Amino acid sequence: MKRIDTYILAKYLKTFLLALALIIVIVITFDVSEKLDKFISHHATLGQVVFDYYLNFIPGFVNLYSPLFIFISVLFFTSKMAGNTEIIAILGSGISYRRLLRPYTYGSVLVALTVLLLGNFVIPVSNRHLIDFEEQYVKSKATSYYSNLHFQSEPGVQVYAESYDVKKARAVKFCREALKPDGSLTRRETADIILYDSASSSWRCIGYTLRTIDDQGREHLERQSHYNADFGIVPDDFDLLSKRIETMTTPQLLRHIERERIRGTGTVKEALIELYQRLLNPLAIVVMTFIGVAIASRKTRGGIGMHLAIGITLAFGFIVFMKITTVFSIGGNLSPFMAVLLPQLVFGIAAAYLIYKAAK
Repeated sequence: MKRIDTYILAKYLKTFLLALALIIVIVITFDVSEKLDKFISHHATLGQVVFDYYLNFIPGFVNLYSPLFIFISVLFFTSKMAGNTEIIAILGSGISYRRLLRPYTYGSVLVALTVLLLGNFVIPVSNRHLIDFEEQYVKSKATSYYSNLHFQSEPGVQVYAESYDVKKARAVKFCREALKPDGSLTRRETADIILYDSASSSWRCIGYTLRTIDDQGREHLERQSHYNADFGIVPDDFDLLSKRIETMTTPQLLRHIERERIRGTGTVKEALIELYQRLLNPLAIVVMTFIGVAIASRKTRGGIGMHLAIGITLAFGFIVFMKITTVFSIGGNLSPFMAVLLPQLVFGIAAAYLIYKAAK
């Protein structure tokens, strides 16, 4: 790295970290003023508020808004350099515009890799602690009772329950059906109540009934007042809150997606969008860096103010575009991969065009 690379890279990182620190302080100040009464009423200690809540709040905030603050930071310090004719001096010394972009590339890749690591492994763990704290000290208690549950536990096996109590690990009016590929019934198990026995990893059934149908269509019925059964399911299969995808690391999320595909619960799209956002959203940092350089490197009459106005408009356009494609994916036919990639692709092309024009 040359001295000019170190100079620009230091400005890149310092401006970004300073902007991020300032906005985090502002956000936390407003959040404390809003939730202080709840912290006091639920007897949360200062240590719990600082270390269990806000320390776990910061990584998610950084991950979510990094592209926006990178963009604003690049606009700010590059526009200031252009206003002080530093960009003109650099280019006038024989350095090409493409060479000028090298320290920006270093900085954006460094931040993108950090965000990638945070989003896939650190933030899910932080979210888990954050949600636990909110449920105990901020929000009302988590739902511990569900009704009218239906899912596929494995291919060809459907599970139903009229209600399920999370705390007691008890389901009422339970039914498990095994079906052939043509949809015909081969086995049906029902119970008035099932209770999970963690010691034996099985379900204790009250009012158990087993109905089987052979290949000739003959039925066999068996009833028992008490019966221990292994249905191939565990209590977490009933607990919807145990499947919060934002609390899963990426390896856990991949296993969850595979299982939900088998279960046929209809939540696969949301999980896939979460996965692709973790993997592809760091690219937005690189894209927004190049757009920021292209806009701010030219000295204009409006100065920093004009650059910030244009840049913030583009940044929020990018965020809105991402939200729109996500909605189209969940409620329409757009694939989750394209829903996440499309905004990056469109703005990446825009960044390439702006860089090309700026180099001219």
